[in-house]
Order: sequence, then structure tokens, then C-alpha cells
Amino acid sequence: MAPIPGSGLAKGLAVTLRTMTRKSVTAQYPDTQPELPPRSRGVIGLFEENCTVCMLCARECPDWCIYIDSHKETAPPAAPGGRERSRNVLDRFAIDFALCMYCGICIEVCPFDALFWSPEFEYAETDIRDLTHERDKLREWMWTVPAPPALDAGAEEPKEVAAARKTADKLAAAQADEPGQEDRA
Repeated sequence: MAPIPGSGLAKGLAVTLRTMTRKSVTAQYPDTQPELPPRSRGVIGLFEENCTVCMLCARECPDWCIYIDSHKETAPPAAPGGRERSRNVLDRFAIDFALCMYCGICIEVCPFDALFWSPEFEYAETDIRDLTHERDKLREWMWTVPAPPALDAGAEEPKEVAAARKTADKLAAAQADEPGQEDRA
């Protein structure tokens, strides 16, 4: 059966008329902030105190958008006759968000929990060269990171916490036994 001439036009106009009668769902963005999911990916925040300059994040980044500079400092021995210790000190930590593809690999590979997702998304710049954010800006974003969700009440205790508690209980029992043995002698 041959299509009726102009039926496609009539179907299109019907769709237009149906949508014209519905109320629009326009979000007035600058005036009204959107409600984001709690763990949404916005920018990466840096908790500088946890960073040991191990460079894992920069090495694993597929876009090579993380720039880290550091120097070594030597600390005097903690006890007399000990040896000096050296440690890395962070000089520069920058992320070029013009290159970043927000994959989160850097956050996953960080063994010291120095990088976190922040829900901040308003960091547009007028010049693409300004999208390289240094550690001061990354530190500011760290304070917008939401707290992790609480554990379920029925969940079992994490293995690390259970092991630490078991070790602490053993040490407490050993210390409780020591004074009793001295009294007997």
C-alpha cells in the first residue's frame, strides 16, 4: 500500500504540537545549582600531606597530564648514632585539565590516598593554557570532597581494622601479664 502524500509532514507536526503543550524543564543553571550525585566526578583534589612523591599517578596517567617536581631533604638521625634519613619533598603538583580525560586511574593507583574526586565542576577558563591547575588550587578543591559513605550496620569489620584490633589486644594482654610476673619473683 502506497503512503499517503504528506503523511510524514502530518506526523512531524503532531509531534511538534504535543511537545508545545508540555511544560518545559529548563534548569536555570547559574541561579540554581544542579543536584549532583554524592560521588560525582568533577575535578581532582590533592591532599598534600599524604603525598610521598612516589610518582605513581604521573606514570600511570594515560594522558600524561600530571606534572610533579620534587627534591630530596635529609633529616638528622632520630637517635644518637643513627643514620640520616632522606625523603622527597613536593615542589610542584599540577594537573592539566585540558588533557585530562577524567578516567580516575591516578586516584585508583595512589597508595597513600592523596588524590580524591571533588564534585566541583565550575572551573572553566577563557584560555586553554589556564586549565593547568597547580597544587594550591588542587588543595582548595580537596575540602569540597564529600565524606565517604558510612558502613552498613550489618557489614563485617574490614580486615585491616580486625587485624589491628587483634594485635592491640595481644599487646594489651602481654602488658597485663608482665606486672603479675614481676610480683611473683
